[in-house]
Amino acid sequence: MSIAAALGTSTIYPMQPAIAQVADSLGSPVAALGVALACGPTGYLVGLCLLVPLVDRYPPGRVLAAQFGVMAAALAASAAVGGVLALGAAIGVVGACSAVGAGLSSVAGRLAPPHRRATVLGFVTAGISAGILAGRIVGGWLADEIGWRQMLLVFAAASALVAVWCLTALPAVRGTAAGDYLSSLRSLPRLFVRHATLRVAALRGALWFFAFCAVWAGLAVALSQPPYTYPAERIGLYALAGLAGIPATQVAGAWTDRVGARRVILAGLVSAGLAAAVMGFSLANTVVALICLALFDAGLFAAQVANQSTVLAIDPAAPARCNSAYMSVYFVGGSLGTAFGAGSVEWFGWPATAVITLAAISVAGTITAFTRHASTGLVPVGQQAR
Repeated sequence: MSIAAALGTSTIYPMQPAIAQVADSLGSPVAALGVALACGPTGYLVGLCLLVPLVDRYPPGRVLAAQFGVMAAALAASAAVGGVLALGAAIGVVGACSAVGAGLSSVAGRLAPPHRRATVLGFVTAGISAGILAGRIVGGWLADEIGWRQMLLVFAAASALVAVWCLTALPAVRGTAAGDYLSSLRSLPRLFVRHATLRVAALRGALWFFAFCAVWAGLAVALSQPPYTYPAERIGLYALAGLAGIPATQVAGAWTDRVGARRVILAGLVSAGLAAAVMGFSLANTVVALICLALFDAGLFAAQVANQSTVLAIDPAAPARCNSAYMSVYFVGGSLGTAFGAGSVEWFGWPATAVITLAAISVAGTITAFTRHASTGLVPVGQQAR
């Protein structure tokens, strides 16, 4: 499940290191291509709302196999487009199907014993995190070696193989969600009204995912321009630093089960915030920049595991509904961050982009510092006695 989640999530990101190459090939400004790439997280948002709840209702193997199959077709279509608009539309479909990662997280949360839910979730989240970064590494390397169109065909073939695997390896047992599908979809907005935990978790998650996507999209633009002018392969290799943060997901899961989510989230945000502050003014020093990227990703990956574990615990019998609602808001932040990061470097420069991401992380940390986890949700510290 972790490997499948890695591949599914990676399909949104392989063109980011090659953004200059793709823009030149299509005769498009880099900022316009950044908007097209933001259709991936936007499509993911649609997939979270419409597709993820299906794993609570139908056999997960069939649902996720269908998503991987459509993803393979959309990736192949992306490789054949001739303009930015068509590319954005195809990427939107890929993004919707790449919500398989959230679906797999929901299945893992339902099957795991309560006292080990965060630990098990950490393994699947490690796959998702690896996919976010490995998609950039492999995408940048293949784009330089065989071209960005052929690179997308490689991802399409891998998705087709995993579709077959889903049919044979994932549980064939139907979910236990009550009510019909349309009622479940209509109930998603009400979940935010009913659960304070979900509201706060979604808000702070959206803030730090905005920061994450803005940094990685902006980094690709900054490194492709003078004085660096790096090729796509070298830009993609920067994601190797982020891979060092993946073990943080498993550590964070284990520590969340021991000490609670709030402490883990705060520790992760402090690490990411400090790294963003230093990275904004040290991009010319490759070693420092790589260390900062590792700390940045490790901090946000750890915060995500802890945050999502609180969401999956809201309704253990049907976790996909709450996870779908949470991830919808989460990826609104990611879509805005991707679009912002690509254009911000051209408009304001890399240091200003890093400072803005630091501000987003700081707001998320402030929200966490002034709330506490209770059995019924997150309660402002000043209202604990009420």
